[in-house]
Amino acid sequence: MDLILPTKQTPDGFCSFHKLHSGFGGRISSKFSPIPSYSRVFVGCKGRVLVLSDSIRCRAHDGYQKHRRVLAGSKVEMLSSNGRLQNVEKTPRGNLNGLDSSNGFEEFESNNQLRRLSGKTRKATRIINILEESGAVPDVITYNVLISGYCRAGEIDNALRVLDRMSVSPDVVTYNTILRTLCDSGKLKQAMEVLDRQLQRECYPDVITYTILIEATCKESGVEQAMKLLDEMKSKGCKPDVVTYNVLINGICKEGRLDEAIKFLDDMPPSDCQPNVITHNIILRSMCSTGRWMDAERLLAEMVGKGCSPSVVTFNILINFLCRKGLLGRAIDILEKMPKHGCTPNSLSYNPLLHGFCKEKKMDRAIMYLDIMVSRGCYPDIVTYNTLLTALCKDGKVDVAVDILNQLSSKGCSPVLITYNTVIDGLSKVGKTERAMELLDEMRQKGLKPDIITYSSLVGGLSREGKVDEAIKFVRDLEELGIRPNAITFNSIILGLCKARQTGRAIDFLAHMVSKGCLAKEALELLNELCYRGVVKRSSAEQMAVKM
Repeated sequence: MDLILPTKQTPDGFCSFHKLHSGFGGRISSKFSPIPSYSRVFVGCKGRVLVLSDSIRCRAHDGYQKHRRVLAGSKVEMLSSNGRLQNVEKTPRGNLNGLDSSNGFEEFESNNQLRRLSGKTRKATRIINILEESGAVPDVITYNVLISGYCRAGEIDNALRVLDRMSVSPDVVTYNTILRTLCDSGKLKQAMEVLDRQLQRECYPDVITYTILIEATCKESGVEQAMKLLDEMKSKGCKPDVVTYNVLINGICKEGRLDEAIKFLDDMPPSDCQPNVITHNIILRSMCSTGRWMDAERLLAEMVGKGCSPSVVTFNILINFLCRKGLLGRAIDILEKMPKHGCTPNSLSYNPLLHGFCKEKKMDRAIMYLDIMVSRGCYPDIVTYNTLLTALCKDGKVDVAVDILNQLSSKGCSPVLITYNTVIDGLSKVGKTERAMELLDEMRQKGLKPDIITYSSLVGGLSREGKVDEAIKFVRDLEELGIRPNAITFNSIILGLCKARQTGRAIDFLAHMVSKGCLAKEALELLNELCYRGVVKRSSAEQMAVKM
């Protein structure tokens, strides 16, 4: 049993404890007999282990043997919190100021203790520097965590510097992390140079290494060069896996060589590398993008026959394509087959159907599938809702659109500016500007800032209803807010004034329109249109032209 006795707390908030070892309960070899000894244990604030330093003195047959170990706890990040890291430095005698290092750092057991700091790379680097300066030797896992942190932060140069200064041999994980980052950044040439260094250090690439390089080569140099890497991989006894083949098939499809991709799929070694659902999805997507949807349906049947279960993504690829082509009936058939294959339709399964029905102005079907979708626990995304609301407003079903808008928040979908603009415009066009004004207040309360489209819709609606003075007030508010009214906004006002037989005000407003930067060409086109409609007399038009 171990007895831990508190002694003091340092100014930096670290608690120092003495630990009396009274035995190991038989867990140590019989040739060692434990003798109680003291060691000091440091615990970070809030009782979270920071650095544990044990000193265990054991008696051996040939005298005393001392075993020391230093464990970096999983909460090493406490070391760098609240600016305490600068207080933990080497003293002139080689000890760590703030930590009892009198026993030295003879063995360092890492176990990913820096993983929580991988997003704070500079702090993690400083901790490793301190440990190295104290004589500890971080293991390869510790360095891998730091390199991974730099790579995720996009600091590949720092990751390479850590690779160069490692005091232990890098492993294949180290190189794979760096190669992935270089390849994702489009630096294939530099990645190949790192691969050469890897081979020089006799750290041999694995299937992940080659797959990373093959994928990057497909993107940068084409599939033919990638195939050479595949041959090299095989010649060195490294077997490609299904991910490797998927990368190549994807590259072939992106080059528009679908038939070659299908042949490549058929030639995959059945014993070592069975095509998986991702393999088939790549081919399916390519078939659909080239209009070969019947081949895609056959491939779906084949993969099921081979025992490869389709995923929700598989079905969604087909549904999306069929809906874009207007084949809504076939898309519904595919949708209804999903549960039979153990797949539950999600929002991405229904969204294309709703878009398709809206495009064909079949709003009743769209609403029906919206209800089915919601009853099954799926909710459209805001893009689909916007499409649905636009179609409803164009179809004159503005009240239905308002009802759907009111239900959005309760369905976990927050309306955005375009959502409100769509419904406000719909209400304004059917003479319901009062309700549109209520929505304007509602969107402001939700922190959404109206734009020129919002105001143009309201100005147009008010002008059509003969509420020109209210419309003009909106235009003044726009100018005070620094929003420049466009020609459509001005045109609505002028047309409303002319219909109200307030030609003089219309002339003045037209001149104001030009003075505010609207092109004279647009104003003249409006003038001609008004004359053509008989709204403005020729004499009044001449007065307007003079004003302009």
